[in-house]
Amino acid sequence: MTSQTTDVPTTDQIRRAPKVLLHDHLDGGLRPGTIIEIAEQTGYSHLPETEADKLGIWFREAADSGSLERYLETFAHTCAVMQTRDALFRVAAECAEDLAQDGVVYAEVRYAPEQHLEKGLTLQEVVEAVNDGFREGERRARANGHRIRVGALLTAMRHAARALEIAELANSYRDSGVVGFDIAGAEAGFPPTRHLDAFEYLKRENNHFTIHAGEAFGLPSIWQALQWCGADRLGHGVRIIDDIEVAEDGTVKLGRLASYVRDKRIPLEMCPTSNLQTGAAASYAEHPIGLLRRLHFRATVNTDNRLMSGTSMSEEFERLTEAFGYTLDDMQWFTVNAMKSAFIPFDERLAMINDVIKPGYAELKSEWLFKQTAATSGSTPSMG
Repeated sequence: MTSQTTDVPTTDQIRRAPKVLLHDHLDGGLRPGTIIEIAEQTGYSHLPETEADKLGIWFREAADSGSLERYLETFAHTCAVMQTRDALFRVAAECAEDLAQDGVVYAEVRYAPEQHLEKGLTLQEVVEAVNDGFREGERRARANGHRIRVGALLTAMRHAARALEIAELANSYRDSGVVGFDIAGAEAGFPPTRHLDAFEYLKRENNHFTIHAGEAFGLPSIWQALQWCGADRLGHGVRIIDDIEVAEDGTVKLGRLASYVRDKRIPLEMCPTSNLQTGAAASYAEHPIGLLRRLHFRATVNTDNRLMSGTSMSEEFERLTEAFGYTLDDMQWFTVNAMKSAFIPFDERLAMINDVIKPGYAELKSEWLFKQTAATSGSTPSMG
């Protein structure tokens, strides 16, 4: 019989626990020092700070400012230093290294190829540079005693008109490191149905896609992403809470869309810290993930933009354990949810769950037995 842990895990246990990340933006996770070095190498002179610590603080404060202009400016700086093959390779390799160091064993990292063409790269050259960088990062992680597998999600910008082109690009690299497609950008005024041709194409090709929906905009965005476009997963999806009523006595009533999302096991790529920054939740304790976990939606935990949010997967889980008292069993539940929802073949997902994730959590959950033994082993033995 499997033991059920009741204690909140320590910071060290959270870091060592195997984690799965489905929603992370490549241009939102650069190391500040890397931004400064590439800017110097490429002649980009518009950074607000030129010391790594100060630049990292600037990114977090800009993302927290409540100003959309300042928030968008953060990505203008990161994308500006991601315009050459060498820069893309380096950023991707460091991304894989950083995630592996944090205990992430599988990640799907997304980026928009169309945003990296300013210095003459083609879309294909962008994809190949990032793919090569991820493979190098995986190799470096192994050399440092960590294991990670990284798949790329190619993103189209929903305010632009290249979604079909990027979908075709994702399909052409589906056997070379690209695991799916996404659209991102402002939801209001740019519904996912503007890109139906891309989604219809991907469905005909039996390919996977997720859609940013239900973050800044509400239920109509989620409904369109699912019922018109056929999304496999929802990027964020936090506003599904608007279709759930909680009475004063604690009883819960799900609307038809919320019921559909839960019953169909549609994965929700939830990003708690990012959601606080964008105003989707007032605090970690009030984040909808708490209720969605209790109601057994297929919720997953993600970082969104590690640089702008000053976060990591370990920090996301640490904040949730503080807010909701989550145990290692809860962490495993979220992690298995994410691995079940990944865009890789079923047998590979199953192997990751059975051979990596469950054994990793079993090892962590067994530690209390040894701590208990250690606590009692100091007693004086009987001399009788």
